[in-house]
Formats: sequence, structure tokens, C-alpha cells
Amino acid sequence: MNEQQAGDSLPNAEHHEGAFRPMTELMNAHDDGTIDITRGGPHYGEFVEQVRGLMDRARLACPSDEQALETIGILKQLNDKLDAAVVDEWSTPTWTRHDLPARGNITLPPFVVDHADRDGVDARITFRTFHLGGNNAAHGGQIAIGFDDLLGLAAAVHAGAVTRTASLTVDYRSVTPLNTELKVRAWAERQEGRKVYVRATLHDGDRLCAEAHGLFIVLKPGQP
Repeated sequence: MNEQQAGDSLPNAEHHEGAFRPMTELMNAHDDGTIDITRGGPHYGEFVEQVRGLMDRARLACPSDEQALETIGILKQLNDKLDAAVVDEWSTPTWTRHDLPARGNITLPPFVVDHADRDGVDARITFRTFHLGGNNAAHGGQIAIGFDDLLGLAAAVHAGAVTRTASLTVDYRSVTPLNTELKVRAWAERQEGRKVYVRATLHDGDRLCAEAHGLFIVLKPGQP
């Protein structure tokens, strides 16, 4: 997915006072239809992958006291090093890196958007070891996170405006496996004024793992 597909769903100058106050580059992308995927540099994707790998290992780790103490020391050094790279939320690469799974946002289960327009969003999502709930199945809360982001995208593209979640309901139909590429379909059922009603499904092949429905609200200019 790129900014041209997103269209007017991107934050623009009117949202500068609210939660979606955009950075200059995003405003420019909205205005001229270009995309800047240089933020974070050419190795940002591998940086994110290594962090995800650490999260996966930490989820199942049972270190000895010696291993824990050694790792704590390494992590402290790493955190000190990353302090120099911390920026405000509007300057992070995750606003512009549409070339990376989940825009390079490590708080989201990684997904790739194959298609997005007013009729809906088709994506592939993978819940990794870090997203474990139990018995090799994805945690229900992590499934909800994936739905929330992709439903938000569907609502925003359908409305051609910035939206925020008002409500989200998830129905879990069967076990959602880890480390398996799954298919998500998200779409807007209807729009009534600022209210956008949305639905989504999550499939492992032909098997329905979960489905969701929700309500997203189109934000007024400057609304947080």
C-alpha cells in the first residue's frame, strides 16, 4: 500500500492541532502523491526484524541467573545507544515506511497490504512467537490489534478521511496459528455522516479464525 492508495485518508494540514498533527513529509505526500520511504535508512527493515526476533525469543526465554544478568547488561547498553535515536512520534519512520510489513511498527503484528480501495482492504498477516497466547495459538488481544489497524485503514480509505476507533468487537471462531501467513479482508459496510461501520475476517486457508465488526469516527479538523 502507498500514499496514493490512501488518498485523503492521510492526515493533512487541517489536522495539525489534533492527535494526527502531521509532519511536513506526510503533508507533502498527501499533496503530490509521492512516497518517501527513506526515513530510518536502508537498514531500518532489518533493524525492525532483529527487534522482532528479540521479542520472539524473550517470549519463551527462561534464562539462568547468569544469562539474565549478562543480558540485562547488554540491554542497558543497547537502550543507552538507542536514546540518541529517539524522536517524537511524528518523526518516526512508521508514518512513511509503507514498504515494510506493518509500516515497520513493531507494536503491530507484521502484515502486508496487497490491495486497498473504497471497497475494502486485502492483507496478509503473521502472528509470531511474541504474540503467543497459549498452546501455540495467537493471543486474542493481538488478533484484536491486527483487526483494529486494518479496519482503521479500511474506514479511512472508504471515507477519504482520518478516522479513530469508537468500538471494536471480535468473535473468535477457531484457533489462530502462530508463524503462519493468514489472510485478512476488511471493508466498510456503510457510512452515516461521520460514522463508518466496518467488518473484517481472518482466515487460515479456508478456515475462519476470527471476525470483527466495529465503528470508526471521521475526525473533525484538529480533533485528537
